[in-house]
Amino acid sequence: MGRLAINGGEKVRERAFPSWPVYDEREREALNEVLESGKWWYGEKVREFEEKFAAYQDANYGITTTNGTVALEISLISAGVGAGYEVIIPSYTFVATATAVLKANAVPVFVDIEPETFNIDPDKIEEAITDRTRAIIPVHFGGLPVDMDEITAIARSHGLLIIEDAAHAWGSRWKGRGVGAIGDLGIFSFQMSKNITAGEGGIILTNDEELADTCRSYTNCGRGKEKPWYEHYLLGGNYRMTEFQAAILLAQLTRLDEQVAIREENARRLDQGLSGLRGISVVRRDPRVTRRSYHLYCFRYHAEQLDGVPRARFIEAMNAEGIPCYTGYPHPVYKNPLFTRKGSGPRYCPVSCPYYGGDMDYTEVSCPVAERVCQEAVWLKQFVLLGTKEDMDDIIKAAEKVIENIDELR
Repeated sequence: MGRLAINGGEKVRERAFPSWPVYDEREREALNEVLESGKWWYGEKVREFEEKFAAYQDANYGITTTNGTVALEISLISAGVGAGYEVIIPSYTFVATATAVLKANAVPVFVDIEPETFNIDPDKIEEAITDRTRAIIPVHFGGLPVDMDEITAIARSHGLLIIEDAAHAWGSRWKGRGVGAIGDLGIFSFQMSKNITAGEGGIILTNDEELADTCRSYTNCGRGKEKPWYEHYLLGGNYRMTEFQAAILLAQLTRLDEQVAIREENARRLDQGLSGLRGISVVRRDPRVTRRSYHLYCFRYHAEQLDGVPRARFIEAMNAEGIPCYTGYPHPVYKNPLFTRKGSGPRYCPVSCPYYGGDMDYTEVSCPVAERVCQEAVWLKQFVLLGTKEDMDDIIKAAEKVIENIDELR
């Protein structure tokens, strides 16, 4: 019998980590208030949450939506992104960042990431810009803000829009400013796994009143601001949030600051404990990041430094020790079948659209850093970081134990 739990040894821990979602009487009372009011639809609670969350992130305007994906689609369309345009996005992100661009009839252009941050590499953006480029979507991956100084400088020098995908970054701040309110538009998600959740939901933030009004119209069946109810001005849809969702989110928002602080403290403890281990490298934090809301805690596993033992085997061993960790994305977005298919005609629009006129073959795209990170990344979900210092020490102990006995996994 080996020392590792996967081989019959004693586990590092038996108890569970904190569960998700977190809720208490605040959510119950808020939901009951809406229930008994009889006003369940897109009213006072929605407006209150929009105002409070926008202020929380330092934005002037907030427009709620059914989810974060729709928020990104509407942001692009409202900003004038459409057929014939390209939008630069990172190669390591959830597919919705790319499909939102396609839904706007534009073409996503994938750019590689920084190995130390998992965020888009600003140094690679310039070479991806063409005369068709209209916007950049920086993704604050895992809640770690992108270098917004560099992104802003690039965008302004080329006359490009910035639409921040902050779906992981509630409460994160770059040089004291809330992310999602630094670019022209920013979006957040409130899906079930997210650090503030109503099961589903999203929001668009902006400091531009005209953009805010346009986004509002697209989410509300194309209605005009302060216009008659049955007059419709844009090809909008019903993407409205309910009063029940807003009530839950208002309650969730009251504990977000405390949770952000707990996650940050625990992440620092993990950084200190894991960074010295053979075969492990932790994510670099830029000193200009003044607060980070961890949606994921990520590190890289280097099999070549650990006798060639594959990452999958390491993760299996960690889970056996009682530590829930995961591989994350199996490949960059552009390797999804959606992008590897090729053809002509309407079915393959917008890449095949005559308005585009470009030559995009995603089977030829190569972002080597993202491809390597997809083979090396190890994820811990955000609720794990709500644990105690002792919980974090267990994660470190498990990693130490597995690495010290790596020969058992060969």
